[in-house]
Amino acid sequence: MLKNISQIPHQLLPNLTTKKSPLNRQKPTKLHRYGRYLYWRFIRMRGTPEYIARGLAVGVFAGLFPIFGLQTIVGVALATLFQGHKIAAAAGTWVSNPLTYLPIYAINFQVGQWLLNSQEEFVSESILSFQQLVQHGTQFVTSLFLGCLVMGIIGGILSYFMGLKLIRWWRSDRRQNLENNLY
Repeated sequence: MLKNISQIPHQLLPNLTTKKSPLNRQKPTKLHRYGRYLYWRFIRMRGTPEYIARGLAVGVFAGLFPIFGLQTIVGVALATLFQGHKIAAAAGTWVSNPLTYLPIYAINFQVGQWLLNSQEEFVSESILSFQQLVQHGTQFVTSLFLGCLVMGIIGGILSYFMGLKLIRWWRSDRRQNLENNLY
């Protein structure tokens, strides 16, 4: 007769660790929980899909300009002006972040140079006086902001229609899930 469960070979015992019990489950990290919170907050935004997409579009437009620290303020102001969702506008400005600054503004600068038909390259060794610095700086800023304007309009239009489609899809999917769970 067996006096202890440890005398039974493990191959004969059922696998008791396959069930997920609250004790075996890993606790989600704070970052994971915050990400889930933001996701559900975005999914449950109030307003029509057009209203939310309009906010997202003006946020992306503002996010493509090199006005560091003011992009969110400009995005929310534009959302107020164009009657868009202010939180979606603030989220839309996140299109530019420290990881994407360089590629976004390099492309915007190239687009601005192409639109201005400028063949001039900016090399720091070619600037010998303050007047040359002002001249090159003015051309640089003009090219950059023109490129930002054009790419901002394109990005805003694309994000409006993509956001509109995604919001409608999310809401219809959520509505179907709620209907399926109620019956």
